[in-house]
Amino acid sequence: MQETLITIGDRDITLAQGLIALAVVLFLLGFMMLIGAWRARANRIGSEKAAADRARDLETQVGALLQSQSEMTGRMQTMAEIFGSRQSELNTSLSERLDGIGHRLNQSVGTATKQTQDHLKQLHERLAVIDAAQKNIDNLAGQVTTLSNILGNNQSRGAFGQGRMETIVADGLPKGSYSFQPTLSNNSRPDCLINMPNDAPPLVIDAKFPLGAFNALKEAENPDARKAVLQRFRGDVIKHIKDIRERYLIAGETQDTAFMFVPSESVFAEINEQFEDVVARAHKARIVIVSPSLMMLSIQVIQAILRDARLREQAHVIQSEVVNLLDDMSRLGERVDKLKAQFSRAQATVNEISVSSEKVNRRGRRIEGLGFGEDNAGSDADKSVAKATPPRLVVSD
Repeated sequence: MQETLITIGDRDITLAQGLIALAVVLFLLGFMMLIGAWRARANRIGSEKAAADRARDLETQVGALLQSQSEMTGRMQTMAEIFGSRQSELNTSLSERLDGIGHRLNQSVGTATKQTQDHLKQLHERLAVIDAAQKNIDNLAGQVTTLSNILGNNQSRGAFGQGRMETIVADGLPKGSYSFQPTLSNNSRPDCLINMPNDAPPLVIDAKFPLGAFNALKEAENPDARKAVLQRFRGDVIKHIKDIRERYLIAGETQDTAFMFVPSESVFAEINEQFEDVVARAHKARIVIVSPSLMMLSIQVIQAILRDARLREQAHVIQSEVVNLLDDMSRLGERVDKLKAQFSRAQATVNEISVSSEKVNRRGRRIEGLGFGEDNAGSDADKSVAKATPPRLVVSD
């Protein structure tokens, strides 16, 4: 067991060590197979549960449908009765209208015949124009291949990524907080710069992702060709990461981190699944690879940061307005107190006026009851007593 099996550098690998390494590899393979079986079983259980839920939903929908069908049957019976009562009226009305239509149709046939002849003449003229246009289309068909080649080059694909990135940035950030195709101090022109708050350097976004090798990867027909294209794709992405780091990461002028925008979710997933070393190298170079969805999320985070910075900038204004508001509230309280005092005095005055009015009413009723007019039904003695004794007017508060 201590016999040397293989020598790697200055180190001798014995047979026992080789067997241990083989056992570890077999254990890892068995563990991975167990995890795969567990995932498959979990997916199958989830599918069965989803099928049961769909069956219950379907049963509920069928019950609702049967109830709706019964209601619809009653409504259809009612409608049939209504239609039966109005069928005769409709027949009469249709007969009258058909007679009128027949009369107008006879008058219109002659006019329609003349118009049809005119239209046929115009159609022949337009067919001649279409024949000429067909010749132009045949000439343009030969240029389709050239147009396809133009759209297939790197510049056109870069314009596609640039346009998609600009749309995401413009939709998520306010104007003035970003710029497209600016020029840096080293004469390089990144695709986008996002201005950061508190006088921090702007963030660089690059959208010129190399898609040529990835398209060739999809068209590879055999494993050897696919392997070669994978190596080419890895090399293109690594070179692009290096170019971004050397051109756009300028100390004091830009952030020490940049975004590399991948305009396709499938390409982003392919990179993360098959090129983990490339992703690790990008992180080490402080280059963040983002897909359209991650780009939108990042823009929302930057938008929140910018909004928070604007709020902090306006904090002194808000504080001043709050102080002014408190002063206004204090003055309002004083004026309300004055108004309450005035209302109290007015209420007291109204109460006094009410007391005086009541006194006047009582005096008026007493004056009315004195009977200063002559009473014809009274006796002469009463009249003489009334003349001799003048009435007394007593008014009490």
